[in-house]
Amino acid sequence: MYKLLSAAVLLAATLVPASAQSSISRSRGTTLLDSYVAYVGEDDLYNSSGKRLDQPWQIIRQDRANFHRFGIRDRLDENDGFFASSANRDAMERMLARGTISNSARRAIVGGGAVIQVDVLSANGRDWVEVTVLN
Repeated sequence: MYKLLSAAVLLAATLVPASAQSSISRSRGTTLLDSYVAYVGEDDLYNSSGKRLDQPWQIIRQDRANFHRFGIRDRLDENDGFFASSANRDAMERMLARGTISNSARRAIVGGGAVIQVDVLSANGRDWVEVTVLN
């Protein structure tokens, strides 16, 4: 039930204009820095040397490097401003470790073919990432 409610809240948040999201976030002390949807495609599962990635943060980071640096984009990949910065992509592991990702989401990402929503949040000088599998 909690997962269903969380998914509904996340879906509703994507339908709220950015200005409204900012005020909602501030009232809770958390700010939504960025949010995007991406498809974890075959190219996202391998690093630039051709090594198969086996951790969700590696794959999400590679997806953003593919999108911003290499111009490799899957059909559902959305743009984001936060991970356009290579320094922010480098911080992905730390940010995901501070955030939330379920075991089923981990498996779906590592397996490929997942559609994910990535929310970049900040509160009290700390940034983190929350990942939700949408399919």
